[in-house]
Amino acid sequence: VEIATGRLLGAEALVRWMDPDEGMISPGRFIPVAESSGVIGPLGQWVIHEACRQGQRWREAGLPEITVAVNISPRQFHLTDLAGCASRALQLSGFPARCLEFELTETALAERPHEAREVLLRLQQLGLRMAVDDFGTGYSSLSSLKRYPIDVLKIDQGFIRDIPHHGDDMAISATIIAMGRSLGLNVLAEGVETPEQLGLLQRLGCELAQGFGIAAPMDAGSAHAWLQMQPPAQTMTEA
Repeated sequence: VEIATGRLLGAEALVRWMDPDEGMISPGRFIPVAESSGVIGPLGQWVIHEACRQGQRWREAGLPEITVAVNISPRQFHLTDLAGCASRALQLSGFPARCLEFELTETALAERPHEAREVLLRLQQLGLRMAVDDFGTGYSSLSSLKRYPIDVLKIDQGFIRDIPHHGDDMAISATIIAMGRSLGLNVLAEGVETPEQLGLLQRLGCELAQGFGIAAPMDAGSAHAWLQMQPPAQTMTEA
């Protein structure tokens, strides 16, 4: 959401594995296995296609236009034709490229940076939005981000969890917000849970927030109902 207005701007697509015996299995368990086994390629392609299909279903139902963000694993980023997959998913679904956002970690960008930049430029040419996820936990610097076509900087929830009670986290968050904005990036705080956190982030100049304080993860059907309750919003091209 946009912190200043509470206006809904986007949602993050989360993958879960529903096992008949164990129930819901988190990606923290099965994504590393998918990466080490090579299954991450077809799994990642399916996630991108499904996110586009679902986003287009919401648009066709007349729901407020939102960005759908998809996490891209480092191995998927470097070993698959990400731009080709995105192009096919958009074409087959009819979902607008301006509404699709890929989230990459600092680690993915730091590994083979020249190749990473070429991939990001191809994605930018398609019209996608690009975000750096969990910023502050990797090894890149804000200055190094200038070489990449990045739109959004997401502050890792580890820095948000204890504000405003932890001085170091407040200082780190304030620095990331100020420097991110100086580079012309939208800054988004992850893991926001309380109105107190939202108020502080707004005072620090942070524009966007996501987390349990806004909405807990939900399936597509529940998300449809939740989106129906949102007030009409501007299209992303006007935002």
